[in-house]
Amino acid sequence: MGSEGPAVTIHVTGFKKFHGVSENPTETIVSNLKDYMKKKGLPKGMILGSCSILDTAGQGAVVPLYKTLQSAVSTKDSGSSYLGGVIWLHFGVNSSATRFAIENQAINDSTFRCPDEMGWKPQKVPIVPTDGGISRVRQTTLPVEDITKALAKMGYEVTTSEDAGRFVCNYVYYHSLRFAERNGIKSLFVHVPLFSAIDEMTQMQFAASLLEVLASLH
Repeated sequence: MGSEGPAVTIHVTGFKKFHGVSENPTETIVSNLKDYMKKKGLPKGMILGSCSILDTAGQGAVVPLYKTLQSAVSTKDSGSSYLGGVIWLHFGVNSSATRFAIENQAINDSTFRCPDEMGWKPQKVPIVPTDGGISRVRQTTLPVEDITKALAKMGYEVTTSEDAGRFVCNYVYYHSLRFAERNGIKSLFVHVPLFSAIDEMTQMQFAASLLEVLASLH
């Protein structure tokens, strides 16, 4: 378990509001996570890194996304915190969901069902053209099934998912998985429901439990 050797550093992102979701629960979760974990106490063998809120936009948000991702590896040569490894944990909302979903993969396909917050609505366009066609899949190297089972044992309504949708969540996850592979780190995307389906306190507890499970894998 995590207390031996260097700690794993987990960086977290959420999203701002978007079409049809005026208040994004992931903005609340990620904005409050540091204070929440300070009171609760961090799991052994884990450092909570940056907690960032991304614009719910694809192409227009790629530059800030990569700056955020790059911040996780900027200490690779100078900081000891990198030695335990880095995980990028992305939270997104699925407004029709009634439980949490641990996403196993992302697809190289931008086909947005509605315009993003910068007005972009691509259809059947590769997210990264140099990766090939829109059927190209990238999978997380984290053990999604084990993570899901561990959280289910803690009493959460949670499932494993093979489809992160085709909107900005999938777009960000694809970029993050590609970045992770190139930089020797790990990436995971988790969909949460609206607070009307699972209340805010339970979702904060879930986020804390997820960090605990990820730290225990280290």
